[in-house]
Amino acid sequence: MSLDFSAIFLAMLVAIAAILVIDALAFRPRRLARGDGVAARPWLVSQAWAVLPVILMVLVLRSFVFEPFRIPSASMMPGLVDGDFIVVDKYSYGLRLPVFNAKVLSIGEPRRGDVVVFRRPSDPSIHLIKRLVGLPGDHVIVHNNQVVINGKAASLKPAGIYQGGYGFTGAGLVTERFGSGEHVVMFAPNRYATDYDAVVPAGQYFFMGDNRNDSEDSRFPDVGFVPEGNLVGPARRIWLNLKWPGWPIWHRIGTKIT
Repeated sequence: MSLDFSAIFLAMLVAIAAILVIDALAFRPRRLARGDGVAARPWLVSQAWAVLPVILMVLVLRSFVFEPFRIPSASMMPGLVDGDFIVVDKYSYGLRLPVFNAKVLSIGEPRRGDVVVFRRPSDPSIHLIKRLVGLPGDHVIVHNNQVVINGKAASLKPAGIYQGGYGFTGAGLVTERFGSGEHVVMFAPNRYATDYDAVVPAGQYFFMGDNRNDSEDSRFPDVGFVPEGNLVGPARRIWLNLKWPGWPIWHRIGTKIT
């Protein structure tokens, strides 16, 4: 289970607000009646005023602008590897209230090919990151790692052999194209290709990992179709790479996610 930092910051904000309101209603009038000024504030009240703008700023940034996540698996290789820390754009798909997740402003729609962080439908406390393949109403067929959407096969071009380690050296790479966008996917050897055939329901989305033979995604019942309300946002860049034990892969920092 991953920590819900938005809920933690919101709880801190509520606690700070409660301290300030209680002080304003019950204790501040007494201080003023005695002729005491701001300098006579209790330590707890002074600290509450000091951290209030910091907590508020962090909550706003995480809820409506960008939120950091860590990549804990190999399902999005070769583009993302275990140890990558990414930033997710929280506004492109619309603004949502923190914790309650209710959309308050629609801005844009998810696009096929986006790399998206979303909450696992079977356990919303777990965040997953996959590539958006099927939009609502799409007929998606996957056969022998060939994706067919509404009767049109995605273009595949050989892109060499993966030599980057992580247990996948020797895996075949291909460039896959959805419309005008393209990305590199991996076909890990000694693993089974998982076929699929279904129509994406209204208001839901179909996701696949770029490491096609080593990804638990919408092809499997534990993930399945993802409701629009479970989408967190598109991943934009790698802001840090760190895995212990080991050293950061410096050249990955700042890499744009495509």
